[in-house]
This record gives sequence, structure tokens and C-alpha cells, in this order.
Amino acid sequence: MSKSTSVGQTTSLALYTLAAERSSAEIIDAYSTSFGWASKLLGKSVRQQVRNIYALVRVADEIVDGAAAEALDVLRSNHREPEALLDDLEAETYRALAEGFSTNLVVHAFAHTARGVGIERDIIEPFFTSMRMDLHQREHDQKSFDTYVYGSAEVVGLMCLKAFVAGRDYTATEHQTMVAGARALGAAFQKVNFLRDLAADFKKLGRSYFPNVTVASFNEAQKAELIADIEADLLVSAKTLPLLTPSSRKAVAAAQMFFAALNERIRNTSAEKLIETRISVPNSVKLWILLKALLGVNPK
Repeated sequence: MSKSTSVGQTTSLALYTLAAERSSAEIIDAYSTSFGWASKLLGKSVRQQVRNIYALVRVADEIVDGAAAEALDVLRSNHREPEALLDDLEAETYRALAEGFSTNLVVHAFAHTARGVGIERDIIEPFFTSMRMDLHQREHDQKSFDTYVYGSAEVVGLMCLKAFVAGRDYTATEHQTMVAGARALGAAFQKVNFLRDLAADFKKLGRSYFPNVTVASFNEAQKAELIADIEADLLVSAKTLPLLTPSSRKAVAAAQMFFAALNERIRNTSAEKLIETRISVPNSVKLWILLKALLGVNPK
């Protein structure tokens, strides 16, 4: 039964989209503390768009790393593999982009945002390529590492940037600065999580993301080099802040400070301990960072 389209009432498609977006909001609330908290500083419309982006990314990640792996025996008993699920998700995403509708609520919400802010296949395809790499590749050289980080994280930054700048005019130089900053923030997020999860990724998933870095040989010099690389990414990302709207600036500043705080805790943890202990930023510190960002404090 369709809803009436008279004034003051909601169309069926609008109501369905609202339900889809609520499902995406539930995903970010369930899975992400840092990203979820930072997104709360965004303006209402941009906040929902970022949630819609995150939800699709999270579902894909669960296929290659999480829930699907736990359901592997059942999947295989039905002659299904995680890669087939990922293929289905990617194909459904492209259909929804073209048609503006999906029976998958998360995909529908993502497509609604993508069609609205101009997210196209050129930055969606690299994401699914990187997710597929997780199913087959356990170690990386520098080339494959760069490809993986671009597709798994930098393009997510670019998707969020599309939401931040939609409907606003920037010079070519300003746009170039923001693209570089969005990519750098995504890269910093991914690299600091790789470093924090070094042991877990190797022991649980059998993966070693950083080129020429293994749990067995990890040392202080390698740790210092990786920390410096993350710091360099955060410096590039910080250049975008003056160009963003106030709410987006506060959210991005909070994210940058979250990652910087985690990077600093890793710096203060020995390489020996880092391969045994998962380092995290306490919620009390995250709340303090959120307050600073809300008050307009930018990363140092």
C-alpha cells in the first residue's frame, strides 16, 4: 500500500529511505566508537550521509573479517564462500546507484547518499578491490600495500569529502588540498589501526599488512618509522580544516585528535609489548577530545 503524496505526508520511497538510514545509524552506533562519536559533531544532513557511507563499509568488512567468517561452515554447506557474498554486495551497490532503490537497507541508504552527493564507481570499485584482497592476500609489498590502503581507507575519506563539500564552491587549489587531506586522514586511520592490531591481525587472521614487518622481527626502529608516517598523514589532513564548514571542521578535528592520541599511546608502548597488547584510547580521553573539538580546538 502506497502512502499518499499530498502535502504533509511522506511518499513510500521517502519512508523506506528513512528506515534504511535508521539501520545505517544503528550500525555505526554498534561498531564504532571513535568514528561514531566524531560524526555526532557533524551537521544533521551530513552526519546521516557519513553514517550511510560507514554502514556499507562496515558490512563489507564483516564479510571479509567478521560475521561471515563465523558463519563459514554454514555458508560452505550451501556452497557459498565469502567472496560470493562480497560480489553480491558490490553488484547490488551498483544496481542501487543506477536505479535508486535496493531491497538491502544498507545498500539503499548508501546509494541514496551516493546519488545525492556524487559518489561514483571510480571510488567505489577500489574499495571492493581492497576488500577482496583481504580474502586472498596475507602479506604485502609496498605496491600492494599502497593499493590496499587507498581502496580500504583513502577512498572512504574521499566519499565523506563528497558529503562535506556537496553544494559548495571551491577553487581548484582548495579542492586539491581537501582531496589530499581526505586521503591522508583515511590512510592515517588505517595505518594506526594496523599498528595497534599488529599481533591480532597476524595471530587471528594470518595477515601482515605492513611491508617487511612481521610480529617475530618487529622492533623499535620499525615502530618509530610507522609512527612518523602516520604523523605525516595527519599533518596533511590538518590542512583541510580551514576549508571545511564549522560542523565538518569540528568532526574532522576530533577524528584527527583521536588518531593522534592512539598514535601517541603506541609511541609510549614498547615494540615488545605492542605485539602482545591491543592499545586503545580510553573513553574518558575520547570525551575530552570531543569537548575540545566542539569548542573549536584544532589538532596541534
